[in-house]
Amino acid sequence: LGDKVKKGALIVRIEDKSYENGISIETKRLNLELAEQEQVKTKSLYDKGGATLTEVKNSEVKIMNSRLDYENAEMNLEKMNIRAPFDGVIVNLPHFSEEARVTSGTSVVTVMDYSQMLLEINLPESAINEVKVGQKAYITHYTLPKDTIMGEITELSPAISSETRTFKGKLMIDNSKLLIRPGMFVKADIVTESHSSTIIIPKNIVRNERNRRIVFVVDQGIARAKQVRLGLEEKNQVEILGGLEKDDQLIVRGFETLRDGSKVKIQR
Repeated sequence: LGDKVKKGALIVRIEDKSYENGISIETKRLNLELAEQEQVKTKSLYDKGGATLTEVKNSEVKIMNSRLDYENAEMNLEKMNIRAPFDGVIVNLPHFSEEARVTSGTSVVTVMDYSQMLLEINLPESAINEVKVGQKAYITHYTLPKDTIMGEITELSPAISSETRTFKGKLMIDNSKLLIRPGMFVKADIVTESHSSTIIIPKNIVRNERNRRIVFVVDQGIARAKQVRLGLEEKNQVEILGGLEKDDQLIVRGFETLRDGSKVKIQR
């Protein structure tokens, strides 16, 4: 249970003596060998004039029939072997002990391939015009704080639930490391828009003064208030579209009581 298996790997062997005896595979293997020996003998006699062409043809037909019987017996015997239909993981093996009895119609083993997974997500109605099929998402789980899995939205429902005010969607993820297990609840952060080469600052240092967004920078030991224009936001960070330069020294501590022109001391 929990083992990884490759396609075609033998997982369980069922034994049924009466079924195996009915197949009579050893008898059919022996019949095939005798038919092959008889054909060799008949051909040798034919070359010496001691057998007819019809007898040679009959020996060939006998071999074909014997081989077909033997191959059918092998196929029927192979039905007693339960093999993995694909690469996957054994997730259920109720009859795991030897000599355990199995009744007809009973599940013997369950193999699951979750190297790729389709996740169902619930989205707030406020996001219905922002989230699109094809957008990327970062998948995380509290048991995997250092691991992030990339996913992609494959389906979105156009209908909003009147009870939860959410709409459903589906995400396809590459789970080749098998970090996410079936049945888990995960968090999905969907990338609705992205910008490159932008300035990102902590969200908490932006002050709202007279409907202006202000941050403080250091200029030769003096605090200078700069009005900034905000862009995309995350939980703790915000994008700056204008008002700051990349080389500006941003004040991130003690900014709460600053005024434009205040003297500051830089501590490194």
